[in-house]
Order: sequence, then C-alpha cells, then structure tokens
Amino acid sequence: MNRKATVLDQAFIEQQRRKLTQLREQLLRATRTGETEEAEIRSQSLGEAHESEDDAQKLALLEIDGTAVERSMQRLVRIERALQKIEDGTYGLSDASGEPIPRARLEAMPEAIYTVSELKAREPAGGR
Repeated sequence: MNRKATVLDQAFIEQQRRKLTQLREQLLRATRTGETEEAEIRSQSLGEAHESEDDAQKLALLEIDGTAVERSMQRLVRIERALQKIEDGTYGLSDASGEPIPRARLEAMPEAIYTVSELKAREPAGGR
C-alpha cells in the first residue's frame, strides 16, 4: 500500500471539509423542499376534483422526485462518511483497499470514498 503517495496537506483537507459541509447543507435543503412539494401535491390531489391524467402526471413527477431524493440521501451518506474520514485522518484513502484516491478525483467529488476502478467493480453488472 502506498499511503505516503497521497499525503494531503491540511489546507486541502480543510477546503474539502468546507465543500463537504456545504454540499451536505444544500442536499438537506433540497431534500426538505422535495418532501414539502410532495406533501403539497398529495394534499392538493385529495381536496380537488381532477382528471385521472392529472393524477398520473403527478404520480410520475413524485416518482422522479423520489428517485432524486433517494440519490441525494445516498450522497448524504457518502458525505457523512467522508467527513468522518477527515476526523479519523483517513480522508483520501479508499474504504475498500486503503489505496490513495487521486487528488483530482477528490477535487471533483469530495465525497469519494473509493477509487474509480473500485467503484466500477462495485456497480451491478450492466452499469448505471
């Protein structure tokens, strides 16, 4: 294992902590907004005369929103893990192998906890 190759300076780690904290707040706000909108759509549907096509459209929108909320929740879990890794002093090292995660990957995706090759190996057959 080549842990020394990825010694990240403290300024970079602090920058990443700020990014992760901001991302967490943005996702939490978006999730709350999505849940509020879903509740509003559901309550509107109960109290009004409407066409079945309207219901179908609203249900389709709720399903799309639900998928987005699910992805946001998964990302929040990775963000929390990355913040914990900063606290533990293991930020920048893969959870799977302990190998360094390239700095460019961390800059693009601060919540990365696996290398690209490890992430691809974890995906279900057929990809996403």
